[in-house]
Amino acid sequence: MTPGQKPLRVRRSGSALLTVLVSLAATLLAGAGPAGAADGTPVAPGVTYREYDLRAAAGTTHVHLLTVDLSRPRVRLGLLHPGKVAARATVSRLAARQGAVAAVNGDFFHISEAQHPGVAVTGASVGPAVADGTALKAAVPRGQRFGPTLPPGTATDAVLGVGEDGRARLDRLTLTGTVSVPGRRLPLGGLNQYALPENAIGAFTSGWGEASRRRATCGTDTDRAAPCVTRTYEVTVRRGRVVSGARTPGAGPIPPDTTVLVGREAGAARLRALAVGTAVTVRYGLAPASGRALRFAVGGHPLLTGGRPLPGLDTRTSAVRTAVGIADGGRRVLLLAVDGAPAHRRGLTVAEVAAALLDLGATDGFGLDGGGSSTLVARAPGAGGVSVRNHPSDGAERAVANGVGVFSR
Repeated sequence: MTPGQKPLRVRRSGSALLTVLVSLAATLLAGAGPAGAADGTPVAPGVTYREYDLRAAAGTTHVHLLTVDLSRPRVRLGLLHPGKVAARATVSRLAARQGAVAAVNGDFFHISEAQHPGVAVTGASVGPAVADGTALKAAVPRGQRFGPTLPPGTATDAVLGVGEDGRARLDRLTLTGTVSVPGRRLPLGGLNQYALPENAIGAFTSGWGEASRRRATCGTDTDRAAPCVTRTYEVTVRRGRVVSGARTPGAGPIPPDTTVLVGREAGAARLRALAVGTAVTVRYGLAPASGRALRFAVGGHPLLTGGRPLPGLDTRTSAVRTAVGIADGGRRVLLLAVDGAPAHRRGLTVAEVAAALLDLGATDGFGLDGGGSSTLVARAPGAGGVSVRNHPSDGAERAVANGVGVFSR
């Protein structure tokens, strides 16, 4: 074996074949260095950056790595976002605005709408988002997501997050909520989402932005391309009272004292019964599967849990990708982005990304948006702000829905 390669190990489990394939991939990923290596250029106390080559199935690729020590009391991760859910900005701009010393792009997002002519692209992310302990949005139905096929057994409510203890972990965030009207409670099926479940009612707050809410009534739980439904209704609630209703979802900014409720199919029928002046109370939250609150969370999909790759990870399609590894019980985080320059953009398969994270000492791994979205920025020594360290495959930074920011005071 060459330096940095790992011996092949076969684990007896239901995912033994994938474990073998990932172990084989690890033997190809030469150049990653010893497990847990954190050598590199200091970005800030507790944060380092380095880059290196990997030999993968599609050929040599180049990766960029940020190592973040969350055991340092002044180091933390946070959600980078443009201020509204239905908005986008480049990672470097988001990092500069929020004062991050480094960052990578975040969740997959609503990037195209060819299936529904006349329906605007919102730019909103797929999964849940939490910033400074505040829930910004919930997850769209599985069939409505953008991005590669999810590994079996995973869902769109999967998140990478950091808890009150300052440690990173993987979790799931499920929307809980009700719309209370005189004599009954209606279930809430969405929060600031570009797609609502069938027959649901979704809440849109001032955090949504100005984008049209019509896209929320297009597609189905299993088919993003299905037609927009015609049975829709929208109710505007201001200071706890219905002030107006409309047959079709609207657009424009939502004031801080206002919630817009959008219903489709059976949800629309329930909203249509609410007359102007009706008292309405909307309550919502994101419940963690672990039972432990998250101060920060971003959507994506799991790659590793407990030091093992998830079964069903793709071993065929190589691409530019961004991912996060969690090591040392959540005290160390690895932010990895594949370079998108023409010489390297063949990239890695999802299974190879998992192998690369394992080789770096991660026990849990999480996939973020890739392709033209893959971006890693970091502050150079002596610089006042961040600069882009990888080569985005579009030739320039793509505006994205959110990102993972690294902060060091």
